[in-house]
Amino acid sequence: MTLPPRDRPIEPHQTALLLIDVQNGIFNESEQTRRPYFFQTARDVVIPNLQRLIAAARGAGAEVIYTVIESLTADGRDRSLDYKLTGFHFPKGCWEAGVIDAVAPGDDDIVLPKTSSGVFNSTNIDYVLRNLGVEQLIVTGFLTDQCVDHTVKDGADRGYTVIVAHDACTTNTAERHANALEAFKGYCRLTTTPELVREFDAAQPR
Repeated sequence: MTLPPRDRPIEPHQTALLLIDVQNGIFNESEQTRRPYFFQTARDVVIPNLQRLIAAARGAGAEVIYTVIESLTADGRDRSLDYKLTGFHFPKGCWEAGVIDAVAPGDDDIVLPKTSSGVFNSTNIDYVLRNLGVEQLIVTGFLTDQCVDHTVKDGADRGYTVIVAHDACTTNTAERHANALEAFKGYCRLTTTPELVREFDAAQPR
């Protein structure tokens, strides 16, 4: 049996670009003081790169999927134990649960609310991806060493070819970001936004 290599070129109709927790409750002006490295890298690097990736993915016919931290209930009684213990709660339908305007979902994009760090644990994303025929999963968003890390490893264990654009995700410090990439690089292909944009562009019909 011949297995597909991790570095095989993107096949758009088998690919989903996943944006994790790029939402108002995670990225907003208050973070500029509380988490300056996160805020600056998100604003100046990650969000512009996400815009490029979204445009390239849509242009090539790939799926663009969003996950947001959002409870299914107003009081958050459905959250994971960890989220309850840490007091992490964005009520259903609140502003904090919305995707930021800079990378807003299109009319037909999928947005999955989640109530744990691992999107494969608290949403039906595996079911959705398989119904869409997705084999290659590009993981981006917040935070590199938390929800991104969970998604990379869980996706790899479930049989997806996982790709991480390391310049399209970030966390609280440069050290944490670098350590996370080093920790999960064995589960995915690490690459850059420009490289993925080139692959999407090359896959479009001429």
